[in-house]
Amino acid sequence: MNYIGSKHTLSKFIKNSIIDTVDLDISKLIFCDLFAGTGSVGRTFKPLVKKIIANDVEYYSYVLNRNYIGNNKAYDYSNFIDTLNNLEGVEGFIFQNYSEGGSGNRLYFSKDNGKKIDAVRQKIEEWKHYNKITEDLYFYLLASLIESADKVANTASVYGAYLKSLKKSAQKKIQITPAFFSESKHTHQVFNEDSNQLITKIKGDILYLDPPYNSRQYGANYHILTTIAKYDDFEPKGKTGLRAYYKSSYCKKNEVKKSFEELIKNANFRYIFLSYNNEGLMTENEVSTIMSTYGKYSLKKVNYQRFKADKTENRNHKATETVEYLHILEKQ
Repeated sequence: MNYIGSKHTLSKFIKNSIIDTVDLDISKLIFCDLFAGTGSVGRTFKPLVKKIIANDVEYYSYVLNRNYIGNNKAYDYSNFIDTLNNLEGVEGFIFQNYSEGGSGNRLYFSKDNGKKIDAVRQKIEEWKHYNKITEDLYFYLLASLIESADKVANTASVYGAYLKSLKKSAQKKIQITPAFFSESKHTHQVFNEDSNQLITKIKGDILYLDPPYNSRQYGANYHILTTIAKYDDFEPKGKTGLRAYYKSSYCKKNEVKKSFEELIKNANFRYIFLSYNNEGLMTENEVSTIMSTYGKYSLKKVNYQRFKADKTENRNHKATETVEYLHILEKQ
């Protein structure tokens, strides 16, 4: 998934930095990814640690992490995937409100793909209702749908707006592709909570933080993925069809420092790592001042090419050089 702030390209830097800093056998440690997003960091550490705690307040993110982190045993999934791919489309909520030809007049998906998303989503819910699939398989199939729908979305990376005409990738017929996860002998936990509230209820060894950096609210930028995930009934608002969404204090200049210090203060973890970049609402000095109050502080930096999607084509990208900071605290 093409995701704002994804740490996929930085995963090696983050992994090596954390392992070098901790300098312990991390196979015996508990690792928490508190702002998990699509789960790329948690997935990196899942085979390496005793337990992953993954969390994100956005429900689409919870679904992805419930699959990629929470699921551990392989399934015989092929018959389910084949059934979903062979369904005929129906004129449901996604078609009517977010697709070509729908009454909402919003071009997030082609007519056929909107209908197919509705049919697949309804079938997954039907299987769950009649206990034909386990909870694990439910989230596996739902994650597969979300990932597959994103590939044919008619947007420039995020869902804050749709394009005026269908781009090439959006014209392709949606294919439900399995959302593979790594198997594990351990049990992991996945939450869908406010991070500052959850931190008071969990503990572990390594806490990785990747909060929003700027004023862009993830709930608005990825609202349709939440709508597909929840498949609930509401009245879409405005031209983009927004739903009510959670507004993070980490996206607010006048609130972010207070929330961040509260989080660090309440964290019951020995090692804390914060990914942040030079475009964030908090400055490097503000972050270091807060973290230094609670223990031994250090900093690692790396320059990398961050890609911004072109306004007219989701997979055409423009690179800009960014400095990624990894703020490190050994809490005392």
